[in-house]
Amino acid sequence: MKNLLRLYAALTKTERYVLLVAGLCFTLSGFFLSLGAFYKYTVLAPASGGVYTEGIVGQPTAINPILSPANEVDRALLEILFADLLELSEAYKIGEGNKVWTITLKENLKWSDGKPLTSDDVVFTIEAIQNPDSRSTLQSAWQGVTAQRLSEREVRFVLKTPYAYFLESLKTLKIAPKHIFGGIPTSNLRLSNYNLEPIGSGPYKFESFEKKRDGFISSYHFRPNQYFSGAAPYIREFYIRFFPDINDAVIAFNKRSVDGLGGLDPVSLENLIIRYELSAINLPRYYAVFFNQSVSVPLKEKPVREALELSVNKNFLIEKIFGGRAIVINGPIVPGVTGYHPEIYDENTFSPEKASKLLEDAGWKLNERGIREKKTNKETARLEFDLVVPEIRFLIETANQIKESWAAIGVSATLIVMNPTDVANDVIRNRNYQMILFGNILNNTPDVLSFWHSAERFYPGLNLSLYDNKTIDTVLESIRREFDQEKRDKALAQLQSQIKNDVPAVFLFSPKYLYAAPKNFGGLNEQFITTPANRFDKVNEWYLKTSRVFR
Repeated sequence: MKNLLRLYAALTKTERYVLLVAGLCFTLSGFFLSLGAFYKYTVLAPASGGVYTEGIVGQPTAINPILSPANEVDRALLEILFADLLELSEAYKIGEGNKVWTITLKENLKWSDGKPLTSDDVVFTIEAIQNPDSRSTLQSAWQGVTAQRLSEREVRFVLKTPYAYFLESLKTLKIAPKHIFGGIPTSNLRLSNYNLEPIGSGPYKFESFEKKRDGFISSYHFRPNQYFSGAAPYIREFYIRFFPDINDAVIAFNKRSVDGLGGLDPVSLENLIIRYELSAINLPRYYAVFFNQSVSVPLKEKPVREALELSVNKNFLIEKIFGGRAIVINGPIVPGVTGYHPEIYDENTFSPEKASKLLEDAGWKLNERGIREKKTNKETARLEFDLVVPEIRFLIETANQIKESWAAIGVSATLIVMNPTDVANDVIRNRNYQMILFGNILNNTPDVLSFWHSAERFYPGLNLSLYDNKTIDTVLESIRREFDQEKRDKALAQLQSQIKNDVPAVFLFSPKYLYAAPKNFGGLNEQFITTPANRFDKVNEWYLKTSRVFR
């Protein structure tokens, strides 16, 4: 070291300056080379930590897999707190003519309270769902299925008939804890405090909730479930805040009282004033105007139904009402669902000129009021229809646009706007409508028997067009039974082609699910989810922090 100091002292001022600059350049180049190598051989990966709060409109009522109500809030919380059967399983096998499914659970499964989770819980859940006293919305889906305990980890499902989409049923089945609910009479399940303070098996466990004096539950607090059988969640503190309406939720988002907010429509989206990242996620659902031909003579004529479809500009509706955040739907299967055949459908069916010509050729002439009419058997029939519309903002906007489109070809539509509950309980239950603007959810499979089979024409069936085609009945039944993918695909093509030809409805659009979150938020499945609640399917993969790790 002394020799180096003597050498440095012997240098001239200029030589010392050159040496210092060279040393600095060498140090900097080494630093940047090391930094470049670090970035070259590492990637950003989610890291543990952070607190996240999501805002939800509505109230929880029963966070219970057995009851599984239609309440979207309860379904969302179920996804956070309960694992589905396939998540809890390490293997499954199919046998005996595709009617017997054997599930093997993972070893050492536990509930969030540390108690063992076994096949007894699975059998208990199925039997409770099937019990009429539970009034479970899943009851019809599990009719004809017998659950048998084979061992602590094995359970057998025996079906009366083969069902090609039974695996999807297992994916969506949440298991309830027998040690919590087993001693309660099934008819009293809704009275249990555990419906709001659940013991679950999902990535998060219930910690606490806050309730106002008027009974409104304002928030839920979750922490990672140490007994979860999957990967531990990245986010360490998870909150859900509840709001009575979307306007209050938007205000909270703008104040940063909540981090994430879903279920946004174009109007509420415009009211977000802080910076955010928006995810637009496809859902296997669609909206359509369903025709009830049994109560309308004109609707029995195919040219009338074809004209009604041709006069609706679906692309215009999507742009005007959803700002482009929806996809065009032309048939009973949604794009993105296995079995959809795009070649069956025209890209753009909008043609008011062709619609008018169809009506003219079918004898429907414009009268002095600009409404088409036709004389049959000494009576005059007019193209005047009542259209029932649930009182939901985007559906009312859609109905008004359709009304204008139909008026342009000489068809009069009177909108009957009703509370959604009244629509479900009165109008749909009694099939008391000429036309109805409504939506169908496909549950991520092309099994649409409940929407189009003739046996489903009347309540509680979901065949809103009262569609009756015996050939299609057979096709729908074969789709459910057929395990050969190629044969099933052929049947699905036949189904879509025939329904397109029969025009039992004007298929419209599938709105995307809009979710706003901070820019540092990641891990949300942005491709395709079955229902809005399924945004939480992989909530354990959500993250707020990142760190660099070697590739």
